[in-house]
Amino acid sequence: MFSPHAAPDGEPAAILIVDDDPDIRTTMRRILEPRQHRVLEAGDGRSAIAMLEEGRPVSLVISDIHMPGADGIWLLGEVQRRFPDTGVIMLTGDADIARAVECLTLGAMDYLPKPMLVDEVRARVAKALEKRRLQAEVRRLRDQYQADLERQVLELSRKNEAMFLAQVQMAVRMLEAKDRYTRGHSDRVAAFAVATGQRLGLGAAELEEIRLGGALHDIGKIGTRDAVLNKPAELTPEEMAEMQRHTLDGEEMLSVLRDDHPQVLQIVRWHHERLDGSGFPDGLSGDAIPMCARIVAVVDAFDAMTTTRAYRTGQSPAWAYEELHRHSGGHFDRDVVVAFTAAFPDPDQMRRTP
Repeated sequence: MFSPHAAPDGEPAAILIVDDDPDIRTTMRRILEPRQHRVLEAGDGRSAIAMLEEGRPVSLVISDIHMPGADGIWLLGEVQRRFPDTGVIMLTGDADIARAVECLTLGAMDYLPKPMLVDEVRARVAKALEKRRLQAEVRRLRDQYQADLERQVLELSRKNEAMFLAQVQMAVRMLEAKDRYTRGHSDRVAAFAVATGQRLGLGAAELEEIRLGGALHDIGKIGTRDAVLNKPAELTPEEMAEMQRHTLDGEEMLSVLRDDHPQVLQIVRWHHERLDGSGFPDGLSGDAIPMCARIVAVVDAFDAMTTTRAYRTGQSPAWAYEELHRHSGGHFDRDVVVAFTAAFPDPDQMRRTP
C-alpha cells in the first residue's frame, strides 16, 4: 500500500480537514485552497483513517479534538502509528487549550485555536509542512542508506556514505538557516572542536571523527518543535524533556554510522553530559564520558553562550572563557577547557573565527 507521505515534487500538498462541523471544514478549505493546497475532508476520525487507507498522498491532517465516535485524540494516535510521514495539527476551542497541549506531548506538530485567523492558519500550516518535509527527507535518506548496507552485507559503500553525510549535513544547515540565532552554529562547533583536539594531541582519524560529530551534533533537533526551539522564555518541564530528546533522536537518525563512526554517535548522544553527572541523557560522569564528547561539550557551550538566542542576548567571548574556567572540573573537563582557550588565546578574535 502507498504510504501517505508528502505530495510528490511538483504537486500541491494534500491537507485532510477532519471535523464534524461542515462549516469549519468549509472555512478551512477557503483559507487553504488559495495557497494551492489540495484540501480533503472527513467528518470523523474513522472516516479520515479510511481515506488514508485508500493510499491518498496526505501531507498534513488538521483535526478537531472533540468529535462523535472516534475523536481527534484517537485519530492522532492512529496516524502516528500507521502513517508516520503524515503530520497532525489539532483544532481546539479556548476551553480545550489543556487538551491541545496534551496532544503536543502525544506527538501533534501544533494546534490551532478556534475561531481561526486566516494568517495564523496559513503560517502554521506552512511551517508544519516544511518541518515534516525535512523530517521525511532525513528518514528517507536513513532508510535508503540502511537498505544499501543490507544489500552489500560486508562491503560498506564509501560513496553512498559520503552522500548520506553530505545530505544530512545539508539538512542541519537548512534547519539552522531557518533561525538567524543558530545559523552557522554546527560549523563553528566543528572548527572549534578540531582545533581543541589538535592542542590535545589527537591523531588525524580521531580529529576527523570530532569534526564530523561537531557538524552533526544537533541533527536530532530536526524532530524538535519550532515552538520549543525558539521559545523566548523558560521551557516547561515537558518542553525541556522534548528538547533533551534531540541527543537520542540524533543518535537514532545516524545509527547506520555506528560501526564505522562510533565516535560521531558518541558525540551526538553525549555532548550534553557533564563531568559531575548532572548532564543528559544518561547522567554519565568523569571518564565514562568519551573524550570526543567532552571536547564538543566545551566548544558547544562556548558558542551557545556567545550567540544571541530567542530567549537571551549573547555574552562576550571573554565572559564565556571565564565561565568555562569557573565550571572546569564540575561541568567541563579542565584539560579540554585549557586546550580550547590555548587554541584561541585572544577572546576578542573569536567572533571572527569561522
